[in-house]
Amino acid sequence: MDGRPEPRRDLVGRTAEAAALSRALSAACAGRPGLLLVEGPAGIGKTALVRHALDDLRTADVRRVTVSGVPWECEVPFGLARQLALALGAALPDTGAVLEAAEHLRRQWAARQERDPVVVIVDDAQWADVESLRAVGSALRRMSDERVLVVLLARDGPDELGPEPEAPPAALLRTRAFLDGCEGATLRLGPLDPHDARALARDHHGLTLELPAARHLCERTRGNPRHISRLLAELPRDTWRDWRPELPAPARAADAVRHRLERCGPAARRLVEACAVLGDEAALSEAAALAALRDDPLPAVDEARAAGLLTAAVDPGRAQLAFSHPLVRAAVLTGIGLTDRAALHRQAAGLVQDTGRALLHRVSALAAPDETLADELDRYATQRASAGEWSAVADTLVRAGRLSTGRPDREDRLLRAVDAMIGAGDIPQAAMFAPELESFPTSALRDTVLAYLAIMRGRPAEAETLLDAAEAHCDAARRPELMARISQRRVLHALARWDGDELVTWARRAVGLAQSDDPSGIESEAVLGLGLAMTGRHTEAAAAYEDAAAGHPAGAQPQRFQLGLGWVDFATDTPESARRRLEAAVPTGYRMGSTRISLWAQGWLARTQFALGAWTEALETAQRAAERLGVVHIEIVRPLVHWTAAQIHALRGDAAAADHHVAAAQADIHPYACMLVPSCLARAQVAESRGEYERVVEALTPLVQLAPRGSVDEPGFWPWPDVYANALVMTGRLDEADGFLRPHEQCADARGQRSAQARLAIARGRLTAARGDVDAARGQFDGALARLDGLPLPYDRARVNFAYGQTLRRVGKRREADTVLRNARDAYATLGARTYVERCERELQAGGLQSGRAEAGLARLTPQERAVAKVVAAGATNQQAALELFISVKTVQYHLTHVYSKLGIRSRSELAARFRESPESGDHV
Repeated sequence: MDGRPEPRRDLVGRTAEAAALSRALSAACAGRPGLLLVEGPAGIGKTALVRHALDDLRTADVRRVTVSGVPWECEVPFGLARQLALALGAALPDTGAVLEAAEHLRRQWAARQERDPVVVIVDDAQWADVESLRAVGSALRRMSDERVLVVLLARDGPDELGPEPEAPPAALLRTRAFLDGCEGATLRLGPLDPHDARALARDHHGLTLELPAARHLCERTRGNPRHISRLLAELPRDTWRDWRPELPAPARAADAVRHRLERCGPAARRLVEACAVLGDEAALSEAAALAALRDDPLPAVDEARAAGLLTAAVDPGRAQLAFSHPLVRAAVLTGIGLTDRAALHRQAAGLVQDTGRALLHRVSALAAPDETLADELDRYATQRASAGEWSAVADTLVRAGRLSTGRPDREDRLLRAVDAMIGAGDIPQAAMFAPELESFPTSALRDTVLAYLAIMRGRPAEAETLLDAAEAHCDAARRPELMARISQRRVLHALARWDGDELVTWARRAVGLAQSDDPSGIESEAVLGLGLAMTGRHTEAAAAYEDAAAGHPAGAQPQRFQLGLGWVDFATDTPESARRRLEAAVPTGYRMGSTRISLWAQGWLARTQFALGAWTEALETAQRAAERLGVVHIEIVRPLVHWTAAQIHALRGDAAAADHHVAAAQADIHPYACMLVPSCLARAQVAESRGEYERVVEALTPLVQLAPRGSVDEPGFWPWPDVYANALVMTGRLDEADGFLRPHEQCADARGQRSAQARLAIARGRLTAARGDVDAARGQFDGALARLDGLPLPYDRARVNFAYGQTLRRVGKRREADTVLRNARDAYATLGARTYVERCERELQAGGLQSGRAEAGLARLTPQERAVAKVVAAGATNQQAALELFISVKTVQYHLTHVYSKLGIRSRSELAARFRESPESGDHV
């Protein structure tokens, strides 16, 4: 060592927790004494967090007092309190009273804090004696403005991978009861996620982890940074390039687990080893049989539980055993000799009932390739593929490929395994294999799989090239099943491009080529009805789904039909039915079914919930989908998921959250249409909520320029034409709006799509009024409301009423406008759309029928002058005020001139100051 301090490493994955601790420290430094309990499992980083926060504290120098509980002193009264007193240079007087000890500590801390704030850190507080903890609590209760913070760091459960505690259970229970009821804030540290694990590997170990490896590491360690760091340090770097490596326990943890196991009797040891071989969860009956426990196995279970190795879930007629921690199983498994382990796996293969598990045990018993078993695995994968269980298919085919003796079979099975990974939605794992696949000889299957990956990553040009190559290399007469798969990928490609005609063409081809149980035909049939609806053939779509419903296969495939039906229901103004179907399409268990389908379902479920007015549920749906997207990286669905969240946050007035989701919804250059449309809509609808209509036009211009637009204009799916047309009217481009509206109105009328007709009528009504035909405009708005009658679409109805009231107010129909605007305001208030509630209030005040008391100077303003002044005082330009109040810029300038004259001011800053000073100027300036 050269004596220089080690460079400080940033704390990984604890931004929110560090901020909370820093706030507590800052409060104490400001004279607000307090207590903070920091809890979490052993090794989760409690001590590192506190040190990091103290190092980052910049408000003052801090006197740190650090002590620690130990298990063999937890029954010694005031043992920890004596440590605290000695740490500050004064022994604690002999006492048997909590209050006397508390007073001594209080005086010590009060004296020290006069110079510098005092932070008392009690590490391993779960082993502190309860008398000392009570004295600490009482000392704090007797403080008022002292600069003292007490931080208790406590483990909140047993250390499954450490030495067995030596503390008496009764003492631990008393301390735990105190910690559970202590008067102070609690900060609980949770596990690191895979992104945190990647950062820890990079920053602390100089190691680049791919996301699947980080995910696997977090699953095995439960996201514990101590275990993650030790494995990263102990294992060879090549470990992390393997597909799901069998991770051992860290060396220290393995030693502790082996020590626990050695203290068990022979029956309990055999039972624990049997459970390690059987897997993460094992039926007691199977484990007992494998361990050759011919007598009652429960005593062995109890012994293993008492040693902290196993947990048991016992229900009538069923008992399941599991390990207390995944790394406990790893430690036990690696402690079994290879010969004995192979023998146990062979026995387990004959015991378990599930075919897939039996095959896995047979694989685990092998030490060399086995073509016969590889063929069995391949056949099993084919069966699971028919049910759409793509995760199981991928796992099985990877293992089959590794057991194959010939290179062509290995490559074929790996290609099909990666194809299944993509089907299951595990894009990061599939992407890890992509370089290896690209090194394979060019073939129809290779290009088909790589095209599938390109589609999920949102790369249309790459997908198109690969699909063309796959089709050119495939002999449809000899390989109809492969051509069916290529056609099914064309279906997905067309869906992503939002090209209904192409989708229908390729779906029918795939169905015609595929066998009855071929997933390519089933998945294409599930989306055929959607393609028909995308081209306006709603009757044919309903018939297609009705025909398919009778033959729905078992397993995960019905998920796809529910998604397609729900999507069509939403587009045809039956949102309640859509919600039921889409909710049914969401669950996958992530072992069966498709995460890709689930994410599509969640994206459209959020839109359906938004339309129905269930905005809180819509945000929850979008958030769950966004979290899952962070794991699986299916780029094609990302803008859809974030679109709804962006719009709701904007309508509720949370600008920061809205902007976050707009950024997350951003589509890459040259994206698929199904990415571009929601990305543009997210930007446009956030801008519309802020009255920034020029930005609405700018945001939606890429859709206007999209060529060809295919089915993008089909009413019911993407509500962009009405938003664009409305923005054109609001920015004075009346002729352009008229020309744009006509074909969309004709299409909506031809389809009989009522909600689309109503939304388009908003822009038509505004346009008609702007050209001076008030009666025709009133007819447009009344017709829009009539079309929405009976439809459960509260936001659309509020939007019509708002535009209707704004238009009536502009042409001087103030009393009629007042009634309609009140309806809009009440509807927006029910939805929680605060931004539009405020806009309605401004419109009502501008109408002058509900003006309340005003401060003397402001009372001299007319309602219109007051409305203009209020918007301008809030920071709007003349152009923005004109758009907001639906008047011309010249009218704004005219009113501002009179406002300045009446109030005796000369600038916008003076106007803003006058409104801030006025108690009656309203809450929305």
